[in-house]
Amino acid sequence: MKYSILFSAVVLALGVSACEKATVVTPAVVTVPGPAGPTGATGSTGSVGSTGSTGATGSTGGTGATGDRGKTGGDTVVVVPAAAPAR
Repeated sequence: MKYSILFSAVVLALGVSACEKATVVTPAVVTVPGPAGPTGATGSTGSVGSTGSTGATGSTGGTGATGDRGKTGGDTVVVVPAAAPAR
């Protein structure tokens, strides 16, 4: 009798452990975003940047266009005022 209870317990343990256990599936939680919140405050003004380096010297410009030849004078009279008297 002693061996039959022990044998039954071992058979029962093996039988229970051989069964496939059901897998519990937990449903996934899907979070849905809510409405947008209020706009935040405006940030402070940033600091002034440093002065940039001096640029390279530019190339020399091209020669300008030649002007028209002047007209010869005709009846033009040039009046030169007399020198002021010394005081």
